[in-house]
Amino acid sequence: MATGSTGGTARRGRPGYDQETVLRRAVALFNRQGYDATSVGDLARELGLTKSAIYHHVPSKEHLLALALDEALDGLDAVIAGAVQERPGVSAYDRLRTAVRQSVEVLVAHLPSVTLLLRVHGNSEVEQQALARRRAIDERLSGLVQDAVAEGALRDDIDPDLISRLLFGMVNSLIEWYRPGGPADTALLADAVTALAFDGLAIRKS
Repeated sequence: MATGSTGGTARRGRPGYDQETVLRRAVALFNRQGYDATSVGDLARELGLTKSAIYHHVPSKEHLLALALDEALDGLDAVIAGAVQERPGVSAYDRLRTAVRQSVEVLVAHLPSVTLLLRVHGNSEVEQQALARRRAIDERLSGLVQDAVAEGALRDDIDPDLISRLLFGMVNSLIEWYRPGGPADTALLADAVTALAFDGLAIRKS
C-alpha cells in the first residue's frame, strides 16, 4: 500500500522485527486502548523493545498511524474509483452493487486498519487528511447512488446521500462484531451484505 503523506523510505528492521510487524502490533494496540492514549513507550513494552529501538523502525507514532490509515483508504479508494468509472454495458446499479461487495472484502482483508480509520477524530493533521479522503470517497459513492436512481434501478423516495450513508454504515458496522476465522468467510459475508442491502433497495419489476 502507498504511504501517502508519510514520505521517506522504509527503514530496515532490527533482528526479530521488521517495520511491517511493528505496524501490525501498533495498530492492534491503537485499536485496543486508543491512538491518543498510546505512547511510544507503550508500544515498546508491547514489543519488548526499548523506545530507541522503536525509533530504529519508524520515525514516530504518527508515522505508524499514517501508514495504517493509508492502507485502509487506498483499498477503499481503489474500489470506489473502479465503481464510478463508466463502462459500456455496465449499469450504475451493477457498479454500485459491486462497490458494496468489494468494500466488504477490503474491510475483511484490512480489518485492523479499517477499524482504526473509522475511529479517528481529526485530532492531528494525519487524521484530518484521512477524514478528508473519506469524505471524498463518500461524495463519489453518493454520485454513483444518484446515477443508479436516475436509471430507475433504485427507489427515488429516499435521498441518495442517505442511501449512501446507510449502505456504508452497514458495511462499516462489521468492525464491531466480525472476527476472522468465524463461521462467515469473506465471500459469504460479502454476499449476505450485498443481498440484504439491494433486495431492500431494488425496484421490483412486475
